[in-house]
Amino acid sequence: MLPTALANLIDALGRLPGVGARTAERYAYFLFKSDTNLSHKLATALEELHQNVKTCPKTFAIMDASDQVSPLYDDPARDKSIVLVVEEALDIYAIEHTKTFHGTYHVLGGAISPIDGVSADQLHIHELIQRVADDSVEEVIIATNPSVEGESTAILLEKLLHERFGNLKITRLARGLPLGVSLEYADQITLSAALENRTKL
Repeated sequence: MLPTALANLIDALGRLPGVGARTAERYAYFLFKSDTNLSHKLATALEELHQNVKTCPKTFAIMDASDQVSPLYDDPARDKSIVLVVEEALDIYAIEHTKTFHGTYHVLGGAISPIDGVSADQLHIHELIQRVADDSVEEVIIATNPSVEGESTAILLEKLLHERFGNLKITRLARGLPLGVSLEYADQITLSAALENRTKL
């Protein structure tokens, strides 16, 4: 019943993560009712996305296509002896917003997940090991997500790095109760992590 162009847009928007059929319909109708300049701007941004953005061959972070390596690696102010490992490229920016970390990053490209068909050899683990050797890395901070997949990946990373670099310092981000959360609302995993990572007052 819908015009073909509108139906095609709804279908395309519905393929985005977190966008259901009704939300896709609302987005499409909003774009139709809006000034055509908004649609042109959106179309241009999407077209330029794959042309002007690429993955860093060293860190696997996303960067401008004109760069040879990520500025987060190439910046002389960055401490290459410390590498913080994340699952996905966008995880970097959550850390960067804190303005407290001045080392470099390494993006794994996901986490081990047999259910989803993601194995260790599909992640950038070999490249991480090579970086530790090439850059004389002194500390690797594992910042995988606090999920079953993230935990499995962290355990494997720790094992592989210890086997190859016995004296390498391997740390993990502290886990536990976030500020403002009452004990009664905390889940068991969070409470367990908080107990394990308790600090001396």
